[in-house]
Amino acid sequence: MSRILIAALLASAGFAAPAPAPAQSAPAQGPASQAPAADPRVPPVNRDLLHVQVILDKLGFGPGVLDGRPGLALTNALSGFQEARGLAVTGRPDAATLRALSQYRQVRPMKRIVLTRAMLAGPYVNPIPRDEEQQARLPALAYRTQLEKLGEMFHTTPQALIALNSPGTRLAPGTAIVVPNALPGSRDYDPELRDDWRRTLSDLNVDARQPRAARIEVLKSRGVLRVFDDRDRLVAQFTATMGSTHDPLPLGRWTVKGRSYNPPFHFNPDLFWDASDDAEKAKLPPGPNGPVGVVWMDLSKPHYGIHGTPEPQLIGRTESHGCVRLTNWDAARLAVMVRPGTPAVFRA
Repeated sequence: MSRILIAALLASAGFAAPAPAPAQSAPAQGPASQAPAADPRVPPVNRDLLHVQVILDKLGFGPGVLDGRPGLALTNALSGFQEARGLAVTGRPDAATLRALSQYRQVRPMKRIVLTRAMLAGPYVNPIPRDEEQQARLPALAYRTQLEKLGEMFHTTPQALIALNSPGTRLAPGTAIVVPNALPGSRDYDPELRDDWRRTLSDLNVDARQPRAARIEVLKSRGVLRVFDDRDRLVAQFTATMGSTHDPLPLGRWTVKGRSYNPPFHFNPDLFWDASDDAEKAKLPPGPNGPVGVVWMDLSKPHYGIHGTPEPQLIGRTESHGCVRLTNWDAARLAVMVRPGTPAVFRA
């Protein structure tokens, strides 16, 4: 489908929206609080596609990063939404799909927010060493920069935030910026959850209102994780990284044994074919830039789980060591949906 036709369809369905004026302010005095210069190779954000992505994200059909750009994750999200709504599954924003999405067009693609101290609070670790032994000495595998943290907070990338604002925008309390509308409808999280995990859910703008998963299904052929409710309806779908030639996805029927929030990572070189010969066991500290991100959902298959990632933009484009990897915000959302004992079927 041509870009011109897609643009016409988006406009006719009411998706074209004027963009809020980006925040303009004097450059920061130090590099730690200022956005880096815009990469001329990064195209501007297509606000119509961003609108589609934002709606799909809120409906539970994760389009990956909210960047206003076409790609595998958006195709998967559209396919999941189409299947759930009984539409022809094309993976494209065709006329029938846009008509179905248009009932949610009051959800705007962008929000203008004012940065707070809490939003910008660290800790930050930059650079993060590649060696596991050196990582084990760190207090946390935290975000590298404020811009990286804000990117995950609003389900996007630093590059998209720069494109939506000015490269010289000062990241400081009181500064207004434009962000993808990933804001949740509710932050009324289970009070039984640990305080740090509730903060993580809030920081990642995960809506407290999620459907209960009766079962999950991982489809290797499509590269997606799907969530079904107790009426066997498809209620959520996320693009995932799953397995590799050396560590294939373990096909079969498993169950979720438990959820570990903001977990450390126990690096065991014996379990990694690509570990160096002189690598030793190490306990890596928690953090969003850890190997499993912000959450680990343990499976009944030993050494396997569903977890987050430090590189959300690479989901579905790289390989894993056999586990199922999601963006941190999708993994956190899934962790709200599942319970110990939730069936997990892995199919080819």
